[in-house]
Amino acid sequence: MAFPHALPNDRSSITEPRASASGMRLFLVMPLLIAIMFPAAAQQQEEPIHPPATAPQMPLDSNLLQVKRIFVAQLTGGLQADALRDLIIASLNQASIGGTKLFILTENEERADAILKGAADDHTFEDTFDSQDSLSFHGNASAYGGSSSSSSSSRSSRSSGALGSGIGENDSEHIKERKHEAYAAVRLCNRDGDVIWSTTQESLGAKFRGASADVAAKVARQLTEDVERARRPPPPPVPKPVQSAPLSPVAR
Repeated sequence: MAFPHALPNDRSSITEPRASASGMRLFLVMPLLIAIMFPAAAQQQEEPIHPPATAPQMPLDSNLLQVKRIFVAQLTGGLQADALRDLIIASLNQASIGGTKLFILTENEERADAILKGAADDHTFEDTFDSQDSLSFHGNASAYGGSSSSSSSSRSSRSSGALGSGIGENDSEHIKERKHEAYAAVRLCNRDGDVIWSTTQESLGAKFRGASADVAAKVARQLTEDVERARRPPPPPVPKPVQSAPLSPVAR
């Protein structure tokens, strides 16, 4: 009589699949348990990291209003840059609004609120003008006539005429004029090195002053106008139109 094969005594082959299945369930349930037990920690991990807030920068107009003492640095350019620097210093020193002086010009860079830098030059050139005018008129007219007859008494007549005229004129002009052309491209920088104002001015000369003096006056006038504009209060904001809510079907 044949007996069936005996079951193996080692139970590891049976319990091992059960252990792996229970471990898998524990692995899937573990994140849910952590989220329930520690909600604050999970929320903190999900929140995005924002960069640190930076201090708001002051508008350039406000920086310009804080300038009271100006140092004019050496200007680059041609041979006339130093002369233009002196003219700009003199013009800025006379800048005023309502009789009140705007700036104090200093030769000590350490005490200045802002530094004026840039380039300037005044060069000469020759302007040539050529013109030529010509006028000519010529006229000529002539007439001739004659008659003859032969008979017992002979008669003959003859007439002739001539007329001539002529006008001629030629005028040429050659002019050479020596002129000056000046320019200045300057910028105003605060103590941090930020450019808070800049301008570029050019001139061929004014009626009562030369090109360099006119450029310096334009630089000072432009800075005065910009300071005066910065002092004006900003315009009030425009109110937005109020939009009425649509009526409900019941109200209609």
